[in-house]
Amino acid sequence: MKKLKKYFRGYIKESILGPLFKLLEASLELIVPLVIASIIDKGIVPGDKPYVIRMSLILVLLGAVGLLFSVTAQYYAAKASCGFSAKMRSALFSHIQTLSYSEIDNAGTSTLITRMTSDSNQVQTGINLTLRLLLRSPFVVFGAMIMAFTIDFKSALTFALVIPLLSIVVFGIMLISMPLYKKAQTRLDAVLKKTRENLNGARVIRAFSKEDEEIASFREKNEALTGIQKFVGRISALMNPSTYILINFAVIFLIYIGAIRVDSGELTQGQVVALYNYMGQILVELIKLANLIISITKALASASRIESVFDLKSSMQFGDLELSSIESISFEGVALKYSTSAEPSVSGISFTARRGETIGIIGGTGSGKTSLINLIPRFYDATEGSVKIDGKDISTYTKKSLREKIAVVPQNAYLFSGTIRDNMLFGKNDATDEEIKKAIEIAQGSAIVSDKGGLDAHIEQGGKNLSGGQRQRLTIARALVKNPEILILDDSASALDYATDARLRQAIKENTEGTLVFIVSQRASSVMHSDKILVLDDGECVASGTHSELLKSSTLYREIYETQFGTEGEDNE
Repeated sequence: MKKLKKYFRGYIKESILGPLFKLLEASLELIVPLVIASIIDKGIVPGDKPYVIRMSLILVLLGAVGLLFSVTAQYYAAKASCGFSAKMRSALFSHIQTLSYSEIDNAGTSTLITRMTSDSNQVQTGINLTLRLLLRSPFVVFGAMIMAFTIDFKSALTFALVIPLLSIVVFGIMLISMPLYKKAQTRLDAVLKKTRENLNGARVIRAFSKEDEEIASFREKNEALTGIQKFVGRISALMNPSTYILINFAVIFLIYIGAIRVDSGELTQGQVVALYNYMGQILVELIKLANLIISITKALASASRIESVFDLKSSMQFGDLELSSIESISFEGVALKYSTSAEPSVSGISFTARRGETIGIIGGTGSGKTSLINLIPRFYDATEGSVKIDGKDISTYTKKSLREKIAVVPQNAYLFSGTIRDNMLFGKNDATDEEIKKAIEIAQGSAIVSDKGGLDAHIEQGGKNLSGGQRQRLTIARALVKNPEILILDDSASALDYATDARLRQAIKENTEGTLVFIVSQRASSVMHSDKILVLDDGECVASGTHSELLKSSTLYREIYETQFGTEGEDNE
């Protein structure tokens, strides 16, 4: 929690006023039994109705003022806890954005989402309860005991005996429950992870008729969570009956002693009632304190998990050299090995690409095509060799100047909720409607905009209200709006028919003069007109050259081509 303290800046006043007003409210609560005792002894017993009415009005006044203090305390506690949580969550999101793909892969998307949501909310709740109750509960417990001693020393000895016994029961149950609550939180993470996987992969699950297996898997994890929660619930359930047994025995003893002392004239009836009220206050506050400590424990565990994300440092360091333009990019003996992989995804890659060229990258599934192009915008760093732009290592350039020159259209065509215009502005914040329409036209998406009703047409999260081909065309348009110097199309036309794909490539070639274009595809038709084609197999570049050269020199490329076009396709070229 130490590393998160800085997010309290700006909320020091609220963090002081919240507990202060809660203590004022608790002080009024401690006065109430004395007022009730006075009503009984000086009003009800002698039959003084005006006195009873006056003191009752004082009780109402104490209640109203106490309510005001309580609401004020809640306001300041909520302001401090919500403000803290908002700043922490914002900083956490910003920090995650600085992490490289390697750190995000290692941490896991579901884990990061849990830290941003469930854990952040747990910390917020813990802070809110701490500001309101951490000082109040001990204050009331010891205050009630002190007030009892001011009423009658001998009767108050009951308090001195009961409070330690109650504390042993309450805090004993709490100490047993705390590690179980931590285990329950871990099992909750597993349920959240499984839920996210199922929602993201719903179509795959249904396509393979795996609903029953996934339901069984989810049920297993859910039952594990339910089991630990039931177990800790049973232990926690012991608190109320055990404490009420103790407190009721104490009350019986207190009333017995009180009756004897009232009969002897040493105590009044009102004082016995006041002692009884103080005993009840102590019980309630001890239970509150135990629940508070459990909540604080959960919050501290969540804070520790959040801190572990802040402790993640990006393994990728950028230089301070500004990149003005890109003339060439070269790979020199490049290899990439993911931290979770035993073997490199790509190795021994060497080639040079220059401004205005189109580089095709082809190969089977898992051949390393995406891994290769991910090195260009530095989503990952090469584990061997070097990637150079204009003769200088890519790591010497600033992140902003490097990625401003590059536009990537990933394999998964993802659109954000909002309008078509909003999505296009991701490519360029100040793009005009004319620039957006031009980019959409190049991407063969003009018909989509017309059918949907213009640039202000609504797009659902992930582009769910569009077909796969429509999403791909709009994501390509989003990249083209940026007018990049390097355009990377990572199998981004796989959902398009051959005719649309051909028109798209022709339009890109005609309208992006001077742009270095990388086209990743499993289709020979998508790369065959490239200036240079790299053929990847099992992470290695097994051949490179033009389409006609590769048909003669590369068996693998010829197999891919003939599989898609047939042997007569060569003659058509």
